[in-house]
Amino acid sequence: MHKVIHSEKLRQALQARGWTQKDLATELDVTAQAVTNWMKGADFPRPDKLLKLATTFKLSFADLVLSPEENQPVIAFRKKGGAKTTDAHILKAIAMGSLLKPLVPFLPELRSLRVQISSPSTQYDALQATAAEVRTRIGLGGQAVLSYEHLIDQFGSNGAVIAPVLWGEKQNHKNALHILLRQEQVTFIFLNLDTRLEDFKFWMAHELAHVYTPDLAGSEKGEDFADALAGALLFPKTLAEAAYPHVARQSTTAGEIRELQRYAMAHSISLFSVFSEINKYAKAQGLPPLRCNETGIHAVRNSQRGNLVSELLFEPTPPEPAAYMAAAANVFRSTFFTALQRMIKSKGTGAGYVQQVMDIPMQDAAALHGELSR
Repeated sequence: MHKVIHSEKLRQALQARGWTQKDLATELDVTAQAVTNWMKGADFPRPDKLLKLATTFKLSFADLVLSPEENQPVIAFRKKGGAKTTDAHILKAIAMGSLLKPLVPFLPELRSLRVQISSPSTQYDALQATAAEVRTRIGLGGQAVLSYEHLIDQFGSNGAVIAPVLWGEKQNHKNALHILLRQEQVTFIFLNLDTRLEDFKFWMAHELAHVYTPDLAGSEKGEDFADALAGALLFPKTLAEAAYPHVARQSTTAGEIRELQRYAMAHSISLFSVFSEINKYAKAQGLPPLRCNETGIHAVRNSQRGNLVSELLFEPTPPEPAAYMAAAANVFRSTFFTALQRMIKSKGTGAGYVQQVMDIPMQDAAALHGELSR
């Protein structure tokens, strides 16, 4: 069964506004027959028309669309600080997921044997045991620095396709977008390269936790576990145990923060991650918490930010399409653009598809499409 418009909801919305189906067709710049087909369930709007429907009538995706649960893409955002997820954001992400389905046949064959965490728990000792197992799988000891490059192979081995994107440092609502296609058993993870390195590593670890726990995808429990595992992977118990006495013996909160900064810089992670993981360790061991608080930590952290990942990868920025796609393939071992190129050459897919499936400006999509069409 394919997705269909919830015709009764849409009819009610038209009546409330005093519109006819012809009025709606004019508003959306489609034919009256197209609207009739939507109402009958004989056809379904394109993603851009679906988004305009939702925003015009202030209807959520759940109100507007009837869809079998197992066929609907499952999404999770990694939002920018202070950003709010709206129905329009959710609708656009689900539309992106629907558009990704035709791309799946052009991906390399994905492994059927995948790692899954059977009993995910945020309880401290259980979480640390899971983090230790993941680090061992990656080939890292408990006190080694975890880089985002260490995480990359785990994505490809577990049916996840990384799609590095350049969404800008401030203008986009999200810094990462996780789209699980349950029926196809493929996960697409869009990672914004215009992100500070210390944050980028956390988001990659967070997304890997999602990949390991597909049954929790899209749930609040899944988000809580992913955040907890990311922190434990980046600064595990062995590091927190060694760091706690050095930080706690400082005589002032400023001294504590300086010591925390030393560990944050050594591991290229955020000051807040180090602070949080050491306090979690202290609580689990029945030790006094650090004297410094979240407000002070965030104030220092926000005043001292590192480089963007895009700045570390490309000089100058923004990169030319060829350099950008080469980094996707060579740094992130991503098959996304290879599959996109196969699709374009096989089906004659246009730049509009690239624009919608990557959520980027049309000018950038046209430049990428030109490179992929060669």
